[in-house]
Amino acid sequence: MASSAIILGIIGVGLTFFPQEVLTYLNMAASKPLLLILQLTGGLYFGFAMLNWMSQWSLIGGIYNKPVSVANFAQFFIGGMALMKDVTTNPELPGAFSAVTIIYIIYAAIFGWLFYSQPKSKDTEK
Repeated sequence: MASSAIILGIIGVGLTFFPQEVLTYLNMAASKPLLLILQLTGGLYFGFAMLNWMSQWSLIGGIYNKPVSVANFAQFFIGGMALMKDVTTNPELPGAFSAVTIIYIIYAAIFGWLFYSQPKSKDTEK
């Protein structure tokens, strides 16, 4: 949870405060609507980061915190599939897209596993 919170937080802050630079890196022309969409997307990423950060000490799996695992699985699975499609069909994308795609697929697998697994109880009595 902490690592996904950090990754999503970095993306969120980057999109919120540096949308112009992101578009420059992607060789895209900036327009006011596109800058706004990137900033709104950054807010969504940062919100997910905060959700994951606040949930990192909670029991997750099975029926516990199911909304957290489902939301993260959906976000990473859908994002991973969209990235995989673009990376495989668009060879002129920057290499960073391949790395992000791999990260997304790994997190989709982890959150999918959390969704279907039962958590192990913590041994609090020692």
